[in-house]
Amino acid sequence: MNVSLTPELEQLVHQKVQTGRYTSASEVVREALRLMEERDRLEAWRKDEIRAQIAAGLESLRAGKGEDGEDVFDRLEAEIDAEEPRGAE
Repeated sequence: MNVSLTPELEQLVHQKVQTGRYTSASEVVREALRLMEERDRLEAWRKDEIRAQIAAGLESLRAGKGEDGEDVFDRLEAEIDAEEPRGAE
């Protein structure tokens, strides 16, 4: 497989090899691809978690366990005000 890189990316690969952490340009590319795959898996997991939290929240609302938005914001503002150091205003 042949891969074309911009001059900037090519320089970055060479810099990574020169640090001694990688023994070749191929090793740098493999590591970059591994990290990209890891990032993609993490992103998919985060999306699944968000969907699950949304579903749980909607189910909670359907069960009548929701809170009025104004009450929530009032409580949060009070908590923030209580945490502010004196004279920070």
